[in-house]
Amino acid sequence: MKYFSTRGGMAPASYSEILLEGLATDGGLVVPETVPRVTPAQIESWRGLSYPELATEVLGLYATDISREDLSRMCHAAYSSENFVDAAIVPVTPLEGEISLVGLSEGPTLAFKDMAMQFLGQALEHVLSTADRALNIVGATSGDTGSAAEYALRGKAGISVFMLSPQGRMSDFQRAQMYSLTDENIHNIALEGVFDDCQNLIKALSGDLEFKREHDLGTVNSINLGRISAQMVYYFWAWLRATDAVAEAERATFEVSFTVPSGNFGNILSGHLARSMGLPIRRLVLAANENNVLDDFFRTGVYAPRAAAETYLTSSPSMDISKASNLERFIFDLLGRDPERLAAAWRELDETGQIDLTAELPRFVSEFGFESGTSTHADRVATIRSVFETTGTLLDPHTADGVKVAREHLEPGVPMLVLETAKPAKFPEIVFEATGERIGIPEHLDGLLELPQHVTDMGNDEAALRAFVAERATKR
Repeated sequence: MKYFSTRGGMAPASYSEILLEGLATDGGLVVPETVPRVTPAQIESWRGLSYPELATEVLGLYATDISREDLSRMCHAAYSSENFVDAAIVPVTPLEGEISLVGLSEGPTLAFKDMAMQFLGQALEHVLSTADRALNIVGATSGDTGSAAEYALRGKAGISVFMLSPQGRMSDFQRAQMYSLTDENIHNIALEGVFDDCQNLIKALSGDLEFKREHDLGTVNSINLGRISAQMVYYFWAWLRATDAVAEAERATFEVSFTVPSGNFGNILSGHLARSMGLPIRRLVLAANENNVLDDFFRTGVYAPRAAAETYLTSSPSMDISKASNLERFIFDLLGRDPERLAAAWRELDETGQIDLTAELPRFVSEFGFESGTSTHADRVATIRSVFETTGTLLDPHTADGVKVAREHLEPGVPMLVLETAKPAKFPEIVFEATGERIGIPEHLDGLLELPQHVTDMGNDEAALRAFVAERATKR
């Protein structure tokens, strides 16, 4: 399996190589030359596998340059009982009616980002050890990516992490998880601005090939295809669990739908790829918050990212994103996987501030299965309250966005699986507002909020970031 750029200017590379690169050398995003197909019989043969065994099978279709033995070792180390609280790794539990919850927050930082990051930590250390080189991760986070990356990479040989986060735009719990780490290879930077400002600086540094090569820069943001590939696994897992009780003769074509809270489009893109591989997914429903650029796109066909000043601070902060990096990979597929058409679309975006794909709008649902909806703070509060009152289950605000939008897209006889974003303990204020319940943090994290925090405040200054990284980068 080889990988190339959506914009056509990168030589084909292996899975191990693209793990270290992140952004393609021509400024595009890395995609597989072909999406591997799986048969119904092949999927059915995976039904009895544990989560790490399933991960080995799915990732083995992409990481073809890593031996099966090494890949299995990495998957079992990533998805172990030491890292994940629930024995199933990803529990799938009924919530209400046709809606079930896919539990993705059983990992060390209580958020779905652990599902990809724990694997990526293992994979990066393996690849670096065989390549005899260093890697300096420069990333941006709107909430959970940063802590998941840092917990997966802390203390890893040959790796340093420089994580940008927007000042004052994460919850106290999210800040404490990141800023309390004392590992020498972890560097937290609180940037003046919003998440999109952080992301723009990452792209600027990654796009400077001389600086990138000199300092061995890489990324673990969702633009890294290693994360996208690891997230595909739980779509297969959730479909298998949702069809365990379905008659065997009906399983091969039994469709389920997924609703995915989305900001940067990485999580739902993994579902798009799983569907492209042959997993029977009927609908992929994107749930946005008030920063609903993606909902606008899937309803109108016009993609018009908003400026930082127009990005709202909301009570589901991990989705406070107005420029979704991973959308480029979907538009690449929408445009027939044609690098020239994709590059032309991005020139249109640079010149006009938007991409008009209204001519392709009918295909969004008919060919790719995408639908979308928006949720507000009032919707989140009402959803958290109603689910708690009827089921006793507490939701975090992002997952509440997902449940609210899922309810609007139910179809008779089609199970709707909502991907959980995080544990509600990370967002106690909105839980209290909705339910009157004061929830504490999990026992194993007791005292986290009181720990000293280590962070560098920085203006939205590319030169300052370059100097900071250059001075502290791990050397080969």
